[in-house]
Amino acid sequence: MLQTLKDYQLNYLRVLKSSYKRYIHKNIDFPQKMIGLIGARGVGKTTFLLQYLQENDLPLAKKLYFSADAIEIESLFEIAYNFSKEGGKLLVIDEIHKYKNFEIELKKIYDMLDLHVIFSGSSALQLDNSKGDLSRRAVLYHMKGLSFREFIELKSSKKLPTFTYEKLFVDHENIAYEISSKLKIYEYWTEYLKMGYYPFYFENEGSYLLRLQETINTVIEVDIPSIFPIEYDKIIKLKKLIKFVCESKPFKINIKELSVKIGTSDYHTLYKYMEYLKRGKILNLLRAKTKGDNIFTKPDKLYLGNTNLHYAYCQNIEIGTIREVFFMSMFDDDVLSVPAKGDFLINNKYLVEVGSKNKTFKQIKDIPDSFVVADDIEIGHGNKIPLWLFGFLY
Repeated sequence: MLQTLKDYQLNYLRVLKSSYKRYIHKNIDFPQKMIGLIGARGVGKTTFLLQYLQENDLPLAKKLYFSADAIEIESLFEIAYNFSKEGGKLLVIDEIHKYKNFEIELKKIYDMLDLHVIFSGSSALQLDNSKGDLSRRAVLYHMKGLSFREFIELKSSKKLPTFTYEKLFVDHENIAYEISSKLKIYEYWTEYLKMGYYPFYFENEGSYLLRLQETINTVIEVDIPSIFPIEYDKIIKLKKLIKFVCESKPFKINIKELSVKIGTSDYHTLYKYMEYLKRGKILNLLRAKTKGDNIFTKPDKLYLGNTNLHYAYCQNIEIGTIREVFFMSMFDDDVLSVPAKGDFLINNKYLVEVGSKNKTFKQIKDIPDSFVVADDIEIGHGNKIPLWLFGFLY
């Protein structure tokens, strides 16, 4: 078994083509004994793992990569134990969620073996304390799809900086001028919104949207049922829920109407479906800060997870929705909430209204720390900021 996995590893490394370093390379504290990388299907987790494996200074014999769904594996611990006996030091396990009770196996590896372990799993993955308390041992990092900045770097080969949102709010005019003087922002914008979030776009541009549809279906039909207790005949309801979000603007959710559309009278079940799709990064759920994050609390807004999903899954594209989806997709999940006025509240401080270049301050007039984030402008002024700049957060 171990020799077979090593042979597979050599083949994976031979076919590795990408040399581009994603933002996540700078974020991870690699000396940690056990690291988990969580992210949506297709965002580049496998590429990241293989890049790290390839560039690690250890001899090849002391490092091992395999995917938990590549071959029939009876015991993760036995593989790790035998690898450790041979002097192995770095163990990299991909698609860990495909292995039943992986938490218990990883806990044994952590407690009993002198191995540095990095594993990846679906964004729907949740480390369950009841299965070995792995949450105290593994440090988890969440990997997102390509930011607008990363997409431009891949298209243009130019190196571009990142900025915090706080920096954008106080210095956006100078930042936008500096960037737009080096490249034509709107040469990349529409292409990114339609097809730039998932790195596999650069493998075959022509079949991208078809592959993205297949990716969505795999998340719904394979990944989510492998993690959450949902019967196969209920998967159609998840697809109906996505279609409903496609056809709706992201405000004033009517749970009763939604229940009828999906075909379930149990609101708790509907909320669970929303949570499953949120964990799979197909949906984004946004609530007011006062409501907390209980899954059985009605969200105030429902979005698809990124703009590319709209072009792959929706028949009609609403540009106002696309703008909001882009803005939300550039932030971490716990940063944004729904305000009483405006579209988004950032960390309970900055109020944002998203719209076209003609968007006014009428809805957020005289509110401190309020901003209009506008599409179709290269450089803003005062409290009006270009929407594209928020693609430089990571």
